[in-house]
Amino acid sequence: MSNTVTQLAQLIANKTITVKLVTHDNQQRIALYFENTATLNQLVRTIPGARWSRTLKAWHITDNETHRNACNLKPVNAHTNAIKNNPKISTQTQELLNKYTNWMEVKRYSKSTIESYTNALLVFFSYHHLKNVDQITNQDVMDFNTQYILKKNLSATYQSQFINALKLFYQTVKNHKLAIDQLIRPQQGHKLPKVISEEEVAAIINACQNLKHKTMLSLIYSAGLRRGELLNLLKTDIDSKRMIITIRNAKGMKDRNVPLSPVVLNMLRNYYIEFKPEKYLFEGQYGGQYSARSLDSVLKTATKVAGIKKNINLHMLRHSYATHLLEAGTNLRHIQELLGHKSPKTTQIYTHVSIEQLGKIISPLDKLKLNE
Repeated sequence: MSNTVTQLAQLIANKTITVKLVTHDNQQRIALYFENTATLNQLVRTIPGARWSRTLKAWHITDNETHRNACNLKPVNAHTNAIKNNPKISTQTQELLNKYTNWMEVKRYSKSTIESYTNALLVFFSYHHLKNVDQITNQDVMDFNTQYILKKNLSATYQSQFINALKLFYQTVKNHKLAIDQLIRPQQGHKLPKVISEEEVAAIINACQNLKHKTMLSLIYSAGLRRGELLNLLKTDIDSKRMIITIRNAKGMKDRNVPLSPVVLNMLRNYYIEFKPEKYLFEGQYGGQYSARSLDSVLKTATKVAGIKKNINLHMLRHSYATHLLEAGTNLRHIQELLGHKSPKTTQIYTHVSIEQLGKIISPLDKLKLNE
């Protein structure tokens, strides 16, 4: 958190400044109300995104996690805003969806699952906006699958996700006669994980000129982390004495420990000196958790600078980590634990993409004596 935002938090704590969530120019903002003094005006003016409004007769700042923390406001939820700002959803449906998301939060569903499920239902109920929730039938679901999902050529994964979301909604929020179990699910394809070579990983990491960016990508690859796992890391999750990283509340609400690379530890020490994170291991420019979108952009830029033409995403670094471990002779059971997979079947997909193992297989044709 920047010094200016820290000062703002102190002034709000002692009630020198009061705050209010407002909608201004079709955007949600945080309005700041205080006595008109040169000192306070100068301070607020230096807050990133601060603007004066004649209509509100107040300064207002961007509504984001950092500013909400400083203003002692409830953390912003993208799904809450999405529900509120959807004009096709009735007030009754909005209330039910809010109840649904609250239930998932209490049950500690991951942030990405809550947003994915909520967004899928928002699309569905917007599509059937002329019906209320109690009037939805299995035929309505079939129509949505045919006329929306298939017509737009959306993935089988999205289709399954939508059905999971709908099933959970009616089980937890409504006592309705919708025969969820009779809904047709798409056939699950078997796709191999996309992997890049060790040389390509090195080229991408070396292409990073910013130490924070280089350290983030190195840590993801060195420990096989998911994007969210990296962003949720706290400073206290790094144990340099035991050389382990603690991943908390990962997929399936599981904690796990993974080895800390000595090379990454050296990067982290230099990173600490330069960036001085306060709470999260990696924080944004103005404090708070580093954003997923910014991290995606870091990889995209590094890939371009490295001259790699492939479409590479962050999860491919995790896939590559597992595959490279397997090729180096690491036991599949150990890889399962490192990745945090519940079932060994999930980890076995990497046995199909190991180029090292495939290269050891001799084709029977090679044993035949053929004429030149």
